[in-house]
This record gives sequence, structure tokens and C-alpha cells, in this order.
Amino acid sequence: MRILLLDDDAFMLELLADMIATLGGHSVIRETDGRRALIELRLRPPQLVICDLAMPIMDGIDFLRLAAAQQYPGCVALLSGVDSAVLNTAGRLAEAQGLHILGTCAKPLGIEALAGLLARAEARCPAIMVNSLKNS
Repeated sequence: MRILLLDDDAFMLELLADMIATLGGHSVIRETDGRRALIELRLRPPQLVICDLAMPIMDGIDFLRLAAAQQYPGCVALLSGVDSAVLNTAGRLAEAQGLHILGTCAKPLGIEALAGLLARAEARCPAIMVNSLKNS
């Protein structure tokens, strides 16, 4: 599965990428800037985006709004250290804009929670991506 990690914290990106590597053969792209991540969505859409909410320049909410505007067909998981109510509200807003939200996760994300998230993504996201690529 192709996974895009979006977080302004380089250490968090490395930690998540290392955990994903221990869970199997996934292709991981790391971005610290939402603008570059949006380009990645257009050029080589991943099956799953794991997105932080609190980032400078373009925060996670703006990224999600723009990803929905470009009709990103894959799945999204939100990851943040913000209050769980804010995280859940962001997830509902993203779903209302048409994104497929797999879940919202508090930082730090444990390996078990990440494994569950990837299992859900493998079950739900390939069909979304196959259909979108056929229609493009």
C-alpha cells in the first residue's frame, strides 16, 4: 500500500515511517509541507494519507479542504496531539467534504493502533483507488 505521511515534525515522520516498515511492505512518502503533499495527491495518489492537524503555513484542516476540492479518492487518518473533541470534529468536517476518513488518532500513535489503522486501510482503500484510477 502507498502511504503519505504529512506532519511538520520530522522526528514524528521518521517514527511513523519506521513503525510502518516493521508492519510490512508499504511504500511511504513523507511530507512536512501540505502544499507539496497536495501535489503528491495529484501526481501519485496514495491509498492512505496520515495527516497531522497542527502544522504551520498550511494546517491539517486547510490541507483536508483542498484535498477534498481536488477529489482525493483515497482514505485519510487524522493524527494530532490536540484535544480528542477537536480531532473528532475535524474528522467529521472532512467526511462532510467528501473525504474517506478511516479514523482519528491521538499522538503518540502506538504500534498496535497503527497496525489496526493499516488493516482497515488495506480492507477499504484499494477499491476506492482502483475505481478512481479507472475513471481518470
